[in-house]
Amino acid sequence: MATILAYTSPALGHLLPFSVLLSELSRRGHAIHLRTLSSGRAFTDGLGFSVDTIDPRIEAVEMDDWRASNPVGALKLSIAAFSRRATYEVDDVGAALSDVEPDGVLVDVNCWGAQSATEAAGLPWACFSPYTPALDVAGVPPFGLGLPPMSGVVGRLRDATIRAAVSGPLERPAIAAINALRARVGVSPVGSLDDFLRRAPLLFIATGAPFQYAGEWGRNVHMIGPCVPEAATADTPDWLAAIDKPVVLVTTSSERQRDAGLVETAVEALAGEPVHLIATLPAGVPDDLPGRPDVTIDRFVDHDLVLGRAVCAVTHGGMGATQRALARGVPVCVVPYGRDQFEVARRAEVAGCGTRLPARRLSAARLRAKIQEARTMTRGAAAVADGFAATGGAARGADLFEQLLSAR
Repeated sequence: MATILAYTSPALGHLLPFSVLLSELSRRGHAIHLRTLSSGRAFTDGLGFSVDTIDPRIEAVEMDDWRASNPVGALKLSIAAFSRRATYEVDDVGAALSDVEPDGVLVDVNCWGAQSATEAAGLPWACFSPYTPALDVAGVPPFGLGLPPMSGVVGRLRDATIRAAVSGPLERPAIAAINALRARVGVSPVGSLDDFLRRAPLLFIATGAPFQYAGEWGRNVHMIGPCVPEAATADTPDWLAAIDKPVVLVTTSSERQRDAGLVETAVEALAGEPVHLIATLPAGVPDDLPGRPDVTIDRFVDHDLVLGRAVCAVTHGGMGATQRALARGVPVCVVPYGRDQFEVARRAEVAGCGTRLPARRLSAARLRAKIQEARTMTRGAAAVADGFAATGGAARGADLFEQLLSAR
């Protein structure tokens, strides 16, 4: 059996799906040595991993893209944060490689420094992306703006124009930072983010068709489903069992973002409706949220237990929360605020498994209408759930990684 080093960015939304693949490898007898954010220990207890924390200076670099007023501005701030973190990752992952002496490495897609240093080490390695990365794929719109696919000559022209006018200029500082790191560890420069992301022998993306757009993604790119943790086996708590109405789940980001208003709006939107609203605010519950007997608000609630009762999930567009609902056949209403959430919202709309409501247009009336529409999309949600299952999931990802290890 192999010794595997896993290295994640300081994001709980990345650690959770990543840990599903690691758990599958652990069940097969491989020794997992995980380096992750300090708060991640609470979520990995009992999984059988050796866990250590990443350099605290990496966690200290705030993901402050929530400050931006538009998607392009948010992408600029994200790129700057990844670049600052990457300078510390090179030495941090180098120390982990020396300490663990792994047979293979799995690295988070947002860890640019760790990817470059791992490539330089010459070990079998793979990259794990819990969201759709910025790859150039014919027929797939450029990443970030949430554009719908457009076929034919007009679609190709639109995508090429946006890549030249928006994506290219945004990438330049990222590529400059990445190439400075790559020079530092002695590997060849890259010409684009697409080029950089394809340096990994395997690139796992936690999604699948029909939620993901069709296209020729490349031989090293493998979609392995949403990597949702196994459904809860715990008994239904008394408070949930006592609810006698259909449930609508509302989720917000585990990282700071301007999405707390989504819960307040949902409470207003569903007032008088024959449903019970359950909302989670992992970044913290404000003191001034309204309370009603048909509303339950907490920082953390087991989504698996709630989704078993849910008729719709209203999400902020996080890939994990959205796909977790869809994997159980629950249609979604997506209200994107930033990051990859515009892409997630558009994919839900295009796949016919949910509705999309831009945050700038959020109101109680509009949200109520979008939730009602989403509740009619159970067939589309079921098709997406079937598509996720057809990827082979974490088991297929583990098979591919084991093949990579054995080919060394």
